[in-house]
Amino acid sequence: MPKNSKVVKRELDDEVIESVKDLLSNEDSSDDAFKKSELMVDDQEEKDVDVEEGSDVEDERPAWNSKLQYILAQVGFSVGLGNVWRFPYLCQKNGGGAYLVPYLILLLIIGIPLFFLELAVGQRIRRGSIGVWNYISPKLGGIGFASCVVCFFVALYYNVIIGWSLFYFSQSFQHPLPWDQCPLVKNASHTFVEPECEKSSATTYYWYREALNISSSLSESGGLNWKMTICLLAAWVMVCLAMIKGIQSSGKIMYFSSLFPYVVLLCFLIRGLLLNGSVDGIRHMFTPKLEIMLEPKVWREAATQVFFALGLGFGGVIAFSSYNKRDNNCHFDAVLVSFINFFTSVLATLVVFAVLGFKANIINEKCVTQNSEKILKLLKMGNLSQDMIPHHINFSSITAEDYNLVYDIIQKVKEEQFDSLGLKSCQIEDELDKAVQGTGLAFIAFTEAMTHFPASPFWSVMFFLMLVNLGLGSMFGTIEGIITPIVDTFKVRKEILTVICCLVAFFIGLIFVQRSGNYFVTMFDDYSATLPLLIVVILENIAVIRIYGIDKFMEDLKDMLGFSPSQYYYYMWKYVSPFVLLCLLVASIVQMGLSPPGYNAWIEDTAMEEFHSYPTWGMIVCISLMVLAILPVPIVFVVRRCNLIDDSSGSLASVSYKRGRIIKEPVNLEGDSTSLIHGKSPSEVPSPNFGKNIYRKQTGSPTLDTAPNGRYGIGYLMADMPDMPESDL
Repeated sequence: MPKNSKVVKRELDDEVIESVKDLLSNEDSSDDAFKKSELMVDDQEEKDVDVEEGSDVEDERPAWNSKLQYILAQVGFSVGLGNVWRFPYLCQKNGGGAYLVPYLILLLIIGIPLFFLELAVGQRIRRGSIGVWNYISPKLGGIGFASCVVCFFVALYYNVIIGWSLFYFSQSFQHPLPWDQCPLVKNASHTFVEPECEKSSATTYYWYREALNISSSLSESGGLNWKMTICLLAAWVMVCLAMIKGIQSSGKIMYFSSLFPYVVLLCFLIRGLLLNGSVDGIRHMFTPKLEIMLEPKVWREAATQVFFALGLGFGGVIAFSSYNKRDNNCHFDAVLVSFINFFTSVLATLVVFAVLGFKANIINEKCVTQNSEKILKLLKMGNLSQDMIPHHINFSSITAEDYNLVYDIIQKVKEEQFDSLGLKSCQIEDELDKAVQGTGLAFIAFTEAMTHFPASPFWSVMFFLMLVNLGLGSMFGTIEGIITPIVDTFKVRKEILTVICCLVAFFIGLIFVQRSGNYFVTMFDDYSATLPLLIVVILENIAVIRIYGIDKFMEDLKDMLGFSPSQYYYYMWKYVSPFVLLCLLVASIVQMGLSPPGYNAWIEDTAMEEFHSYPTWGMIVCISLMVLAILPVPIVFVVRRCNLIDDSSGSLASVSYKRGRIIKEPVNLEGDSTSLIHGKSPSEVPSPNFGKNIYRKQTGSPTLDTAPNGRYGIGYLMADMPDMPESDL
């Protein structure tokens, strides 16, 4: 070897050593840089808010101030107007106390397991409904969009009900209450009672004529009802102001809006139990009719009530839970909120039937008085003999029991002529059997009962303020189910989106404050949510249990909760809940097909409701509501399946999972066991510094669509770029 060759070799060795040192130092800095890296799409930097546990980067996603605030938010969302005016009606209609048995069974089979499932995926992935289902399977990303559409439809008419409650609340500060007596009409010659009111009742007249000023059909719009338009505007302003800062603003309001209804219900229960006839109402309510419990219709209606009572499929449950820490015990939350919801329904049922028992007792006393006068007239006219009347009966102060005794005697003696006498059987049970629900319960039956309360304006103010708070609690969750997914996905400012959403909803909602608006509320309530939400929840179950994997999901729950959930949930999610949901979907479709599509129109001349079928354009609207609500599911599936949208275009595909995680074996993605919980630490493999935070897909590597936990679960997020030569790296 030449003399100077050793020198040259030494110099080369020194350069290699220095190069290796530089490479190692660069590798460390490169890896640190990657740990804090951000995915840049279309050259726009986005702040990383989806930070893994243990990362040095602060998690900037909003969080609940306390566990109590979060529980109150979930309770406020799930406990709504349906607990007050739907559950008591179903309980009365479907066997009284016996109805609680199928309700509790279905709560355990589909209610708690599916509620737990939504809480778990929202809490772990920390995104709204769009992001959650994109994360698990991009092809099922349309589930989240469908939830948003349904939430928007429901918000449109639900806030109208809050507007109605605000109107009655504003009219309650006067004595006597304006719906206490029928109005008098004066003309040139004399004064008389309004005929429409005389044919119905004071509260019925006030609801249909004074409040709604309702038209006679869906096709007769009649123009805007300015009183309800102002109330609807006030309702949307309240929702907008409460939601404009997200959970930072709405969370504080939850302390009042969620707790105040319980104060009112307890006050009403105590007051109601002191009223004459309240015990009769409660006894009638909880007297079980076991033969009715075996009817399939009872189980279908119980399943539907469980489904909607917990707010499944709306996206509000997922949105609220996404602001939790990942180690929060969401299983405890699911059980707690579900049973709070159930006991609230039972409490509301006690209150409703204590008050309705009092109302029925008053009506029964009037019936006894009127018919006793008829009997006295028949005795004076000689149509009835005095000998058939027991000697102890005093018609001037006759009781209901004595009247029924006389009634039975006359019916037996005058069997052939009895119908011509015009006597009525005054039974308090007959009055309690008149099932009322929804607006008929809140704005007619309950308001009529409150007119007989001492200090009736005070109780009216409390009742309608309770309805406003119940409605607002549900509206907060519904709007959160719209705002959170869109903010997470498209990175718009929450304040601007909230204002735009409320403005658009108010202007569309003007169709509900026409004179025919009540008929549109019925249409949206019947057709915009029921079937779409059932389909959404079925797809949610399939996405988690079949596509993501039930075993992997159970492991995720173990890592997140710190203990293994009961195998009960394994079998419910995998077998029982999907089967029950499919049966409920089929039963709902059959029920919808058998029931003629229509609405109850108020006829002014007869002062009665009359069933009308929807016109052709009304049927088109009904079908369109169902189709539009579920349409995002097949659209997104086709778009993702056929790759119609470039994954790097920043559109539907580029939801906000900005920072990926390196996997150790990128070649075997199909067999990778990484789950939502695993891989908590950031990059474990050194990565070269590419100079930009855009990572190239290597030629021949599998696409990330094959990852078992969805596109954004593991690995780098890579933009489509032409292959670069090794020298460029």
